[in-house]
Amino acid sequence: MTQMSNDAAPGFMLTENASLLRHNTLRVDARARWLAEITDVAAIPALLEQPALRDTSKLLLGEGSNVLFTGDYDGVIVTLKTRGVEVLPDAGDAARIRVAAGEHWDDFVRWTLAQGYAGLENLILIPGSVGAAPMQNIGAYGVEVGEFIETVEAFDLRERRFVAFSNPECAFGYRDSIFKRHPDRWLITAISVRLPRTHMPRTDYAGLADELKRMGIDKPAPIHVADAVVNLRTRKLPDPAVIGNAGSFFKNPLVATAQVEALRREYPQLPSWPASDGTSKLSAAWLIETIGFKGLREGDAGISNRHALVLVNHGHATGAQLWTLAQRVREGVQTRFGVMLEPEPRVIGAH
Repeated sequence: MTQMSNDAAPGFMLTENASLLRHNTLRVDARARWLAEITDVAAIPALLEQPALRDTSKLLLGEGSNVLFTGDYDGVIVTLKTRGVEVLPDAGDAARIRVAAGEHWDDFVRWTLAQGYAGLENLILIPGSVGAAPMQNIGAYGVEVGEFIETVEAFDLRERRFVAFSNPECAFGYRDSIFKRHPDRWLITAISVRLPRTHMPRTDYAGLADELKRMGIDKPAPIHVADAVVNLRTRKLPDPAVIGNAGSFFKNPLVATAQVEALRREYPQLPSWPASDGTSKLSAAWLIETIGFKGLREGDAGISNRHALVLVNHGHATGAQLWTLAQRVREGVQTRFGVMLEPEPRVIGAH
């Protein structure tokens, strides 16, 4: 392993033949030809001029909580370690806050709540960096981050310049954005959010209202909602610090409502929610559990026995072994229900 930094332009560290074991929450022991860790966004142009990187493929990585490496990466992985939260001029009806991409998302959510800001409470305890949040348009318990993002700042790796995207320009969709559709073009450096002064807590998602009732909360404030979400996530989802995982590995599929109605004739308990354009959203967890894959284990690759959506690494599973198991799950659901599940994390190296 070789490390180098540029004394003329401090702000980054380059490591050759770098282990990615601590850079992905599935704990896959893959390696990268180069790992570039940036502590100052002003150093990005100088980093890209390093001779070893000029004609090398680049992969942009946050905290690795939404990625599966199926093998080694023969290129440079770029990750931001920047820090900083700034309260911007007030918008009257909303607080405006700018936060560096390298901040930990859950830390930022907890900071907003501690400062009395509302809106992000449903998104507490989601692993990953702030910069990864708009990429995936992270969402939980009926809320998506795209509802609150005002601006996304980034460095355009193709045009070699700093740019800013308004909310509409981000083209947010369900677990989707323009950044996800072009995953290695824009290196997100910061986001700005608008958090409303008048905010009605969102408690209508399945299980959330029941948890608040269990807690004895009749009129929930944002902090109560956050506590309820933490309770639910802690009970349902395995902790990446305890067992390797990337959270929900499969998206809830959107299918034609007519297909849902046909499936419900055979499976009356099938959960579904109206979506848009004549589609409905199905519970991927229910589909996986119904075919008996919850808790399945093949070597060290497995499906969590706590939540059927979570792919887990019990110890030393390779990325290829984890992906093989994920493919088996997808094929099982497709065969039984005629529905193809899509992975939520980015899968690197799969063909």
